[in-house]
Amino acid sequence: MTREQMDALVDTHFGYEAADDVDGVLATLADGAEHEVIPSPFGAVRDPDRQREYYELLFRSIQGERVEPLRRYYGDDCLIDETLWHGTVVDGAPFLCEGKSGTVSFRLLHVFEFDEGRIRREQVWCDLAAIQQQLGI
Repeated sequence: MTREQMDALVDTHFGYEAADDVDGVLATLADGAEHEVIPSPFGAVRDPDRQREYYELLFRSIQGERVEPLRRYYGDDCLIDETLWHGTVVDGAPFLCEGKSGTVSFRLLHVFEFDEGRIRREQVWCDLAAIQQQLGI
């Protein structure tokens, strides 16, 4: 994939996330794609039903206000995206902070691998220390 194609797919994926559109997010993933958020109680998931469960929990638990793009790095069929996320955590369960809520800003690092125009692997690293500190843990 070209950089432009990778950017377009990732931006579409992020657009679905911003709209809390689980079906849209899942449509950007290849069959058998691996999805992993660190930290997450779900771990690395390949099952689409479990991926749906994760996104439904996530979308119930956070309200994004804005995302600041910081940088992107490209390789052969892979992209690394670094952003600063700003919003409200309604329930910190997706971040292993169940029952905690508050306004947070934290860095996200997405590592994407692609196959035939879809996301084959998505690994997301959250700055858990920043989240916990802002939620008073």
